[in-house]
Amino acid sequence: MTKILLQGGNVLDPAYGILLRGHHVLVEGERITAISPDPIDAPDAQRFDVIGKTIMPGLIDCHVHVLASLANLGANALQPGSLTSIRALPIVEAMLNRGFTTVRDAGGADWGLAQAIAIGLVPGPRIFPSGKALSQTGGHGDFRPRSDVLEPCSCAFRAGAIARVADGVDAVRLAAREELQKGATQIKIMASGGVASPTDPIGNTQYSEDEIRAIVAEAEAAQTYVMAHAYTGRAISRAVRCGVRTIEHGNLVDAAAAQIMREHGAFVVPTLVTYDALARDGARLGLPADSVAKIESVRQAGRDSLKIYAEHGVPMGFGSDLLGEMHESQSEEFLIRAEILGNLETIRSATSIAAAILQREGELGTVRVGARADLIVVNGNPLDDIGLLTGQGEHLALVMQSGYVHRSSL
Repeated sequence: MTKILLQGGNVLDPAYGILLRGHHVLVEGERITAISPDPIDAPDAQRFDVIGKTIMPGLIDCHVHVLASLANLGANALQPGSLTSIRALPIVEAMLNRGFTTVRDAGGADWGLAQAIAIGLVPGPRIFPSGKALSQTGGHGDFRPRSDVLEPCSCAFRAGAIARVADGVDAVRLAAREELQKGATQIKIMASGGVASPTDPIGNTQYSEDEIRAIVAEAEAAQTYVMAHAYTGRAISRAVRCGVRTIEHGNLVDAAAAQIMREHGAFVVPTLVTYDALARDGARLGLPADSVAKIESVRQAGRDSLKIYAEHGVPMGFGSDLLGEMHESQSEEFLIRAEILGNLETIRSATSIAAAILQREGELGTVRVGARADLIVVNGNPLDDIGLLTGQGEHLALVMQSGYVHRSSL
């Protein structure tokens, strides 16, 4: 069994919010087996001197689309499946280089890609895939343009499509079961209009309550949960009342909806960086004009929403939701949040809170004995300077995933 000893670093477990100075961390195989201020006797371990650096959990992004190599999701779905998959490889490797050792894919990635990473065939973060998100006809996952003739929707069979169209209680039950059978670890639904889709205003609610409850029932039967794309207070409230566990985006939340989320134990995953990136680069990278026009209606509201969620005690996970070349902006989400929530709470969103969203508390997002050895070593203290977690990983001295050193400058 491979042993690795990180010597003399400052250990940050975000859940506790304190820095343990001058500690040693021993990794054996895929797990952390010892953390101590005293020297650890491990003569056969590979040793790394990390004095003055911060040892912290690998980062978790709870809302990515790793197969979205193009900003125009309709065009992305038209690519050959093999091209879609190959274009995803540099996207996932870059995420790992930035210190994201785990991601939850919110539509597109499947069990096959997750397995390719899990068995070491390609480098990338551990993926919790949603398979294809479920969308009603004309909903946020329906990228067919307006027309007097709607062709049969074959999006479920295209690797580059983030969603599939299903309507009616029986149809959505079957769709949920099919995604679970294919390896989805949770089910994603579109419960309101969105920015990237062509024909659905953001204020629309999507799926009937009967349909949402049916999808939730199927997820719960499979011992998992439903995550829902939703923007407005109205869409958020009805989704949560129907049993949805995590709200994605949630920019236009109001106090009443936030209170309902708190009462039901729901999480939110804001994705603020994507609106900055879309406003800056979306049109140039092929985002349709109708989508560009929607951006400003939610951009500032997203920042304002953080205060509403914080005031009502709704736990916030980290999400980026970037597309195409904009994936490189993933870590800029830290800067946006830290301005409003502070460094520690921002780091928690990508570690301990994210692990709770994934139902992996104590295993991911933590530096504790028995936890999975997903670790990053930061050149400095991110509690003082959140910018150390930004960029393309240039401030990271080491990235470790399940005890394997992916890269190191030590």
